[in-house]
Amino acid sequence: MLISRRAGLGGAAAILAAPRLGSAQLASRTLRFLPQANLASLDPVWSTATIVRNHGLMIYDLLYGLDSNYEARPQMAAGHEISADGLTWNIRLRDGLKFHDGEPVRARDCVASILRWSKRDVLGSRLVALGEEVSAPDDQTIRIRLKKPWPGLAWALGKPSANICAIMPERVAQTDPFTQINDPTGSGPFRFRRDLFRPGDVAIYERFDGYVPRSEPTDFMTGAKQVHFDRVEWRVMPDPATAGAALQNNEGDWLESPLTDLLPLLRRNRDIEVGVINPAGNMGVLRFNFLHKPFDDLAVRRSILSAVNQRDFMDAAIGTDRALSVVPCGVFTPGTPLANDAGLEVLSGRRDLDAAKAALRASSYDGRRIAMMSATDMPVIQNLSEVAADLLRRVGFNIDFPAMDWGTQIQRRTNRGPVEQGGWSVFCTTWEGLDVSVPGSHQPLRGNGAQAWSGWPTMPRLEALREQWFDAADQASAKRIAEEIQRVAWEEVPFIPLGLVRPPQAWRRSITGIVRGGPALFWGVRRA
Repeated sequence: MLISRRAGLGGAAAILAAPRLGSAQLASRTLRFLPQANLASLDPVWSTATIVRNHGLMIYDLLYGLDSNYEARPQMAAGHEISADGLTWNIRLRDGLKFHDGEPVRARDCVASILRWSKRDVLGSRLVALGEEVSAPDDQTIRIRLKKPWPGLAWALGKPSANICAIMPERVAQTDPFTQINDPTGSGPFRFRRDLFRPGDVAIYERFDGYVPRSEPTDFMTGAKQVHFDRVEWRVMPDPATAGAALQNNEGDWLESPLTDLLPLLRRNRDIEVGVINPAGNMGVLRFNFLHKPFDDLAVRRSILSAVNQRDFMDAAIGTDRALSVVPCGVFTPGTPLANDAGLEVLSGRRDLDAAKAALRASSYDGRRIAMMSATDMPVIQNLSEVAADLLRRVGFNIDFPAMDWGTQIQRRTNRGPVEQGGWSVFCTTWEGLDVSVPGSHQPLRGNGAQAWSGWPTMPRLEALREQWFDAADQASAKRIAEEIQRVAWEEVPFIPLGLVRPPQAWRRSITGIVRGGPALFWGVRRA
């Protein structure tokens, strides 16, 4: 739903003036957040949408969390013991955990939550494959028995990316994983006011007084989750100009996704700060359809590599401010532990359009029309697509560049037929940096054929290396495997990384303590 400037700002003012907020003192303890999109689902296990994940991190806690070095630490867990053979994990819950309805969090709630999550998440599916047992021998202990060791289990349970392992009451977690839940009871630092929720307008969260923070200092998703606001209001304003005006007029405190064109204006406002809080950002990718010509031919895919200039893509996507993008970018997120330079000269070396043209002429490409999808309502993706379409034309491809909205693109890319039957050839998109920071959750790297992400490549070498990464005994071994994965990726070209976008956020300077490292988080934040 689009909201006019008058309606959007008037609605925000009405919320602040409403009697239910009570005194001016209570209003001062309310954080007004302007999210990137409408909250269309309340289930962070069922949905992969970023906005739903953000909602989930407010109201649910996780057994583990990632620190600023992206290493897993206990969060709801007090700790764990692993058997000598690596096959049995006994995870102990810490004391004081409660759900928003006042019931204690028990191990059986966690077991039901883990099992539901495992049916939807890319790393959870590994637990399905390896798990012998997920049980609750007592109220404080979760026991996971595996067929083979999995050192990365804690990381999988604590990653704050798509399909978080949200711990829900058993009665809720028993909902079919392919059906959305309708009871948002969690145990996190905020509780969701379902009774005040107006989709497309406002979502309201209140401090959960029963939440007991950890004693350690906050470190990204780990440590104490101290809440300093009594209430957080998500005010949905789909028009980015309206949202930017609300922030400037002090009708909002924090804008998650400011329009790039408005950044100079926001930076000139002495009451507003603009910055990157998520260094992992979003990786731009160029993805091919491997089922049909021309991109079923490895030589056709390789021909493009020498012509790709990642800086051109990033400048178009997010502007020329070098703080907002990173190149060169390999197949793993720059700045994360597995990022490496193996073979990276294929994208960071001298760009050679003539070499790309010659390579394409020497391939099997016969001049056939290829369909490149483009989502015109997603500015970053649209800008990446414009650069990609121009590049492919200059290399020598016959490009059909149909415009469509994001929903239509999502639907069309499930079509496995040829272009003549409504299929597609290539598209650009972005992936959250944390998702593509490790092989286990890196969907663009999967080579498992019909079960792979849209494009459906069959690449046994990549799949074998992914399995080796899961079995890595230590971080040094994991890094060596990641380097080999990157070398194979340049040979087989499952996708082409276009650079890392680091979208900025904007907030009023009266707001301090914003947690850095990932998505918008609402613990630690206070009003000066």
